[in-house]
Order: sequence, then C-alpha cells, then structure tokens
Amino acid sequence: MIDVQDKVKFAVVGFGHIGKRHAEMVHRNPESELVAVIDVQPKEKLNYPYEDVPLFNTLDAFLASGIKADVINIATPNGFHAAQALQILDARCHVVVEKPMSLTKADGEKVIYKALQVHKHVFAVMQNRYSPPSVWIKEMIESGKLGKIFMVQLNCYWNRDNRYYKKDSWHGNKQLDGGTLFTQFSHFIDILYWLFGDIENIRSRFSNFNHAGLTEFEDSGLVSFDFANGGVGCINFSTSVWNQNLESSMTIIAENGSVKIGGQYMNEVEVCNIKDYEMPELKPTNPGNDYGAYKGSAQNHHYVIENVVDVLKQRASITTNALEGLKVVDIIERIYRSAL
Repeated sequence: MIDVQDKVKFAVVGFGHIGKRHAEMVHRNPESELVAVIDVQPKEKLNYPYEDVPLFNTLDAFLASGIKADVINIATPNGFHAAQALQILDARCHVVVEKPMSLTKADGEKVIYKALQVHKHVFAVMQNRYSPPSVWIKEMIESGKLGKIFMVQLNCYWNRDNRYYKKDSWHGNKQLDGGTLFTQFSHFIDILYWLFGDIENIRSRFSNFNHAGLTEFEDSGLVSFDFANGGVGCINFSTSVWNQNLESSMTIIAENGSVKIGGQYMNEVEVCNIKDYEMPELKPTNPGNDYGAYKGSAQNHHYVIENVVDVLKQRASITTNALEGLKVVDIIERIYRSAL
C-alpha cells in the first residue's frame, strides 16, 4: 500500500478520448501524479498537453524506462485490454482497465489469476454507478422499498454512423471492438447486474440494419431473460438511430411501484410511482462529454481515480472489482452465444 502523505503515481496507456479523460482526472487529483502516457501516435497528432510528462510509444518502452508507476490505466482498444493488463501485472503495478475488462471470460479469468499471484488490484471502470439516479435506485432496491422485482426493460438507442466508424479505426473491427454490447452498452449491462444480479435463460436476436461496410457485427438486438433472483427482463438496443442518440432507459415494474430512469445516459428519473414514498431531489447529473458528434458518460471518471487513491491508501474498498468486471464480460458473451 501507499503512505497517506505520498502521491499515487499513475501512467495512462492510450491517449484517445477516454485516455485523455483519465490523464486529466489524474492530473487534477491532488493525491495523484501523472508520470507517463503511452500511445502509438506522436505528440503532434495527439495535441499532447503535458510538457513535463514523458510520452512513450509502446508499453514495453515505458516499462523499460525505470520510471516508477503504482498504477497503470488501460484506455486502449478493447481487444488489447486483457493482454496489456497481464503485462502490467507482470511488472507489479496495479491496473485500472476501461470497459470491457476483456473480450472473453477466459481472458478475464487469466487477468484475475495473475492479479492474485502478484497481489495487485484490478479496478474495472464502470463509472455510471456513480450517477445520482444509479445511486438512488440501488438504495431503493436494497432497502426493499420496491418489494419483489417483476419485470425490467433496458432500452439503449444510440447513433453510431460513419462519423464514428471511420476507416482505419478500431471501432467496428470484431477483434478489437468486440461488438455493440461491449463498446457501447456494457455500462448499462453492468448497472443491470449491479442492481438485480445474474441472468439466465437468455434468448437473443440480432440484426445489422445500416452498418454494412461499417462494422463486422450487429447494430441492433433484442434480448430476453430471467433474473436468477426472480423476475424477468429484456434488453433492446440499437446504434442505427438517425443523426443523434435517442435514449438509454431502464423501466422497473415491481411489487410496490414502478420506476423509469431515462435520458440519453440513464441520467434522469422520469417516473417514480412507489407506494408510500415521495421522490427526493437528487444531485444534478453532470452533462456528458462531447466526443465530436457524440456525447459520452465519462463525466464520472474523477470518482474512479478517487476510488483508486482511497483503496491504495486503505481508506475504502474497490467500487467495481475485477470479478464484477468479469461478470459483465460473461453476461455479454452469453448473450451473443445465445443467438448462435
């Protein structure tokens, strides 16, 4: 662990949209220090803002440099996450890995096994858990105020067109991207699992309506299932929405009432009709970041960095541990397999 008075030293692998967000949040945190960034692109192309932070073009080069890092954050294309996590753990550093932790359960299990061997933490990034509506509905379910859960519907309708799936980008490549559920909607599957537990009896159907030539996988899907803890659910998703995102929403039908959390990023409580309950005023949800033509849900990354610092200084437990990150991969893998 790290002494309370010492800064936690971070390096960030991958300096795209999310990697820049990681670096910025590390740089802002008074108890952390950004010691290096790793990206294959040169400084000029990256618009690199950190004069005093060295930039390396490979993870190997950084690990051979002798610069000490306590934690290395992985924000590279999905297909690299597991292999880079293993390399970082071999170097005896803690890992922060963006979603998804891996593209297969088997690879995720290798990461967990290695982390146990070397006694290092793996933090899975699922920042949507920090949003005020997510925190509120978690408390509602765990307190029993909703009673038995009967039915849950998760709708994820976004726009991802040729502005996002650019030629020579890893987006849309099956080996590096993994699929729509991995790249676009794994945060919402994490929320589903976090709130209601595991799913079973999965039945899936996928289509590719308008992404031929853009992706090597589906753009839309219908998924139905049973919750292992009781109740039924479904996921309806699409990236074929015209021009801009439509919504990400969760509707819950329960014994003592109904709730709908909506907005583009499940950032608003749209319906709260619960027996003997008055909805409190929640903290405002930060707006999503503008990623070119798209907005994202990365506004809560500062909570992720704060949690890493708190855990390494023995002030808190991990918000999303490696087993939870693995479970999301397992659920997505089973959803895709169920359509075969």
